[in-house]
Amino acid sequence: MLSEIFPAIASRGIPDYRGISLCKRIAEDEVEFVTSMWFDSFDSVRAFAGGNYDVAVVAVKARAFLKRFDSRSAHDETIVAPPFQL
Repeated sequence: MLSEIFPAIASRGIPDYRGISLCKRIAEDEVEFVTSMWFDSFDSVRAFAGGNYDVAVVAVKARAFLKRFDSRSAHDETIVAPPFQL
């Protein structure tokens, strides 16, 4: 799945798209996944997600593996991005 979905996102050629990460954690009897995507501006987010960019973009193939997912996306401004060194 990752070998298809992540490259498909990158191949869309969204201006100022910087990448994606996938995190997981075991939560009682489930596994939770969180994806984070980096863009330089909200204009780039809109280019990826559309005008209503708060609606989560979840690939059809990913939906087949998920028990549930958030219907809304959260948007944060990155203050410090990796790699961070002192």
